[in-house]
Amino acid sequence: MLVKNYYEDPKTLHVGTMEDRAYYIPYPDGNAAIPGDRNTSCRFQLLNGQWSFKYFNSIYDLTEEFYLPDFDHTRFDSIPVPSVWQNHGYDRHQYTNVKYPFPFDPPYVPVENPCGAYVRQFEIAAGNEDMKKYINFEGVDSCYYLWINGVFVGYSQVSHSTSEFDITDFVREGTNTIAVLVLKWCDGSYLEDQDKFRTSGIFRDVYILYRPQEHIRDFFVKTALSDNYKKADITVELEYLDGKPVPADYVLLAADARTELERGAVQEGNFCINLENPQLWNAEQPNLYTLVLNTAREAIAIKVGIREIKIIDGVVYLNGEKIKFRGVNRHDSNPVTGPAVTVEDMLKDLTLMKQHNINAIRTSHYPNAPVFTEFCDKYGFYVIAEADIETHGTTTIFGGGQDGKAFPMLAHDPDYEASILDRVKKNVIRDKNHACVVIWSLGNESGFGRNFESALRWIKGYDTSRLTHYESAHYTPEGYKCDFSNLDLFSCMYASIEYIKKYFEEVRGDKPFIQCEYIHAMGNGPGDIEDYHDLIQKYDGFCGGFVWEWCDHAVYMGRTEDGREKYYYGGDFGEFPHDGNFCMDGLVYPDRRIHTGLLEYKNVIRPLRLVKENPKEGKFTFRNMLDFVNTGDYLYVSYSVARNGEVIARGIIEDESILNIKPHEEKVIYLTFDQPIEGDCYIKFDYHQKNDLALTKRGHLLGFDQVKAAVDRIGLKEDRIKSLLGEYDSPKGEMSFSETDRYIFVSGVNFKYTYNKLTGAFERMVYDNNVLLEKPMNYNIWRAPTDNDRNVRGKWEECGYDRAFSRAYATQVSMEDSNIRIITELSVTAVHIQRILDISTEWNIAGDGAISVNMQVEKNMETPYLPRFGLRLFLPQEINKVEYFGFGPYESYADKRRASYIDRFTARVDNLHEDYIKPQENGSHWGCHYVKVSSDSGLGLLVLDDEPFGFNASYYTQEELTSKLHNFELEKSGSTVLCLDYAQSGIGSNSCGPELIEKYRLNAQRFHTTMLLKPFVRSE
Repeated sequence: MLVKNYYEDPKTLHVGTMEDRAYYIPYPDGNAAIPGDRNTSCRFQLLNGQWSFKYFNSIYDLTEEFYLPDFDHTRFDSIPVPSVWQNHGYDRHQYTNVKYPFPFDPPYVPVENPCGAYVRQFEIAAGNEDMKKYINFEGVDSCYYLWINGVFVGYSQVSHSTSEFDITDFVREGTNTIAVLVLKWCDGSYLEDQDKFRTSGIFRDVYILYRPQEHIRDFFVKTALSDNYKKADITVELEYLDGKPVPADYVLLAADARTELERGAVQEGNFCINLENPQLWNAEQPNLYTLVLNTAREAIAIKVGIREIKIIDGVVYLNGEKIKFRGVNRHDSNPVTGPAVTVEDMLKDLTLMKQHNINAIRTSHYPNAPVFTEFCDKYGFYVIAEADIETHGTTTIFGGGQDGKAFPMLAHDPDYEASILDRVKKNVIRDKNHACVVIWSLGNESGFGRNFESALRWIKGYDTSRLTHYESAHYTPEGYKCDFSNLDLFSCMYASIEYIKKYFEEVRGDKPFIQCEYIHAMGNGPGDIEDYHDLIQKYDGFCGGFVWEWCDHAVYMGRTEDGREKYYYGGDFGEFPHDGNFCMDGLVYPDRRIHTGLLEYKNVIRPLRLVKENPKEGKFTFRNMLDFVNTGDYLYVSYSVARNGEVIARGIIEDESILNIKPHEEKVIYLTFDQPIEGDCYIKFDYHQKNDLALTKRGHLLGFDQVKAAVDRIGLKEDRIKSLLGEYDSPKGEMSFSETDRYIFVSGVNFKYTYNKLTGAFERMVYDNNVLLEKPMNYNIWRAPTDNDRNVRGKWEECGYDRAFSRAYATQVSMEDSNIRIITELSVTAVHIQRILDISTEWNIAGDGAISVNMQVEKNMETPYLPRFGLRLFLPQEINKVEYFGFGPYESYADKRRASYIDRFTARVDNLHEDYIKPQENGSHWGCHYVKVSSDSGLGLLVLDDEPFGFNASYYTQEELTSKLHNFELEKSGSTVLCLDYAQSGIGSNSCGPELIEKYRLNAQRFHTTMLLKPFVRSE
């Protein structure tokens, strides 16, 4: 090999690198430093761009000294930096969640270790002869060797952390050559087993810094508050290059970055600034001071947020106030560039988060680019800053598991102590000056042991201003008594509701409870956000949670011939091992289109909540859900009163005195409006942002509440039909029926129906000479499994729910009071399975063609809970319009409906489909009073019930959605498939979280439902 085998030596983590330091960029003077745009600094030289590149399947295939300046690189390709080579046709993509993509043989990696050789030239301008030059790599996966002008400079690993090299003695004025050899795997890869696509290359910025021969090397800004937060001390500890002090002074500027608050000289390497009535930093009010450090030839500017986070009696306080983390986990991810995300990508994520009320981010499971942390300071996000550590793969080796033997294997291995400590230090030291970082996390899912104990001791000795977190402390080595004294939070993933209640009511743990991952947002989900929110509010010690996760991970693969976008996930590249679509688990799609789950989360964590209401008295009690900002300063309220979907009154509340609600407090607000006395009446309160903010604008909708004002839905079905269809031509007349052993034929003035006595359902419906039912109606218990059904799905399929059919035993038909009545006893079953349901149905056909049905259902309680129960109808595809009164406009379910509200909605069938990348149940609407479907020519069907029901209208069958792996593979059925549901089981978050909560399961032993189906034809 051309290089020393550092990449399999845990004792050699870095060669030739500088000591870790806080992130900052030097400028020539204070005026240049204050704006904070590093691209304007003459001391900053970005080396991003096109580099010459050569890929090798194995490091043993690299036999030529490509790093020499006179080497002929004409045979090399070209690749952009930053990027990962898998996105440019080299190697292949691989997604794995837990399993290592190579044999478990630490510290060794495969001998056929792919690598990439990078080369480019750069200029050192004249006039910099007396300056020191440092090259910084902010992210390289997994390790790399560095040469300047053919001379070896050093080696480094830790993919998501900055490494800095002093190249002063290696460069010259004019043209220089830089060469980098990046390896796909190294011994550090055992510590980088994160749930993501595994990619390789220089994926973050590369740049040179020019600095005086003597300069400030590092500094630590610490803040302390006293006198009930009316006084603040800003202490700055400086460290100089080679320990040689440099004359320096400082300037502290107010939040406007112009008003000078204090100026002074640095004495003996540190100084302290005392402030009266400081403006404190929090996520709702991200107040930042600007501190400028000046030496004779250099200035460094840093934003300073003054805040205090601590635990009192098991409760987390920020600046003396109880706080809640309404957070998300975020990976660096872009469907085109992978982990090589741009500033624009970061700002898009942060903007979307602000728009959806998110206030906290866990950097799963590694440090983000340093500029991202700066943005979190600026725009206001609490950050759990996580070290670049995960060894989850130890649990999947032969005989392994989430136990005290396999899980802590590397956490307790002395050979990996230095590496783990190195990664924790890099995380802490780089971001130590950022107010947004309130919690240090040791990493993710790596078990616990002496190595993490050492890391915790180091953190507490280095920085006492933040809390410490590590969820994997649950998994301790066998026979070893661990020290948890330096761990501040009790962290848990995907805890059930019962587990959380037990922690607070029985265990009575003395540490705050935090869910670093919860409500798994995979596919159609999550579905139980409100239930967890209730507990977060109930227990002061429950400081919040972080949704897994922010975005779907996928690789954009262009478009199909008919223009549909193609996204690939695990397994689509022929890789082994892989974890399928488990990377598709975000609140937004890969291109940042919004999932309905994000809308659900947004409204659950809305900043204002209606907690009590008395519409008759116009009395409404609101609670300010914010931690620091008064409601009157943040938002205004608009409201509307609607009857049967028509707005009959509107109003707006902007008066700050009326909306004067302090954080965490409640207030009664009185409204005057004409009380509706009939109809389906609801009052909806919309909460709008009051002022323009950095990432969101005035008027932005922050959330809403809706309450019943009056509900009067019960009445004669004929009157309800007339009110919904108007004056329609639906003649009544005499009916007749005939029957055979198989069928009952029903005829009226303008309809003909065929009822199958062997299935207990209608097989054909013709109304006004229009075919209304294109395929036989069926009793429906199956839904295309959602990602959150992935665990229960096996039981459902074992029990035949996906292939169930009805079998009638006895049918009676008679004429009763001018109606034709059909009574059938039937069951729902599947091949080689006992009965699933026993059903007694009574169908009544009226002279105008209306069909009412009453179903008495008894479930076999030996079978698992049902996905759904109802009827499925195949209508002509020309029936493409839908009107409904229920929860909309977004898909809604029993436990996933907070993004929706009750109203009358209209939509086209194709717009009701939520196009999840992995097809699954979608687009249903819960709590409906009626649904009306129709064609442009006026043929339609009205369905209503005395009790709310659910429906789904789609061009795709549940069988199609079940069988296809990608949305771009879906084929329309040729019909409009209308599912009419008595109920569906909830969505939950069991793709990774706990089982679906009992109250959301369709598992009653007995239930009954009624429904009326009225065909119609009318001119539009």
